[in-house]
Amino acid sequence: MEIKVLTAPGLGSSGPLHWQTLWEQSIPGTRRIEQTDWDAPVCERWIAQIEQSVKAAGPQVVIAAHSLACIALAHWAAQSKTKITAALLVAPADAERPGFPAAAVGFSPIPLVKLPFKSIIVASTNDPYCSLERAAFFAGKWGSRFVNAGAKGHINSESGLGEWQEGQNLLKELVQNWPTL
Repeated sequence: MEIKVLTAPGLGSSGPLHWQTLWEQSIPGTRRIEQTDWDAPVCERWIAQIEQSVKAAGPQVVIAAHSLACIALAHWAAQSKTKITAALLVAPADAERPGFPAAAVGFSPIPLVKLPFKSIIVASTNDPYCSLERAAFFAGKWGSRFVNAGAKGHINSESGLGEWQEGQNLLKELVQNWPTL
């Protein structure tokens, strides 16, 4: 069975130097879950795009989500019957924090139920969009392994991670007998 990787960018999508974009270019079988509106997201629409992309990819899919897409994926998992193999949830954006963008609609309350697939949450000690403690709280509620990545900001292109080998190693960890990345 071929395992595919779907990237799920957050608010504003992922630019050319973001690790998700670089993975799409360097890891065979990796595709982006495209959204119709990256700048004024509506959770229900994002969930529908996740559903459509997962169904098209098939059950042997791993999702590498970033920021607001982590929250959208939690919403999707709470209501979908479609299966995935696992998810790498990187720098979840806390949609319940003060100052959360008003343009993003329907992402709170954040589902706090165990995810029906293996998952790892990666968080940074200095992420401006979610405290390390809050990310660890999500990990506990979602049944995810928690990884403290240290001071890496929002774990995005501004973090200067390039292809982010640490993240690729975590992705491999989620799936046994993973093909070479």
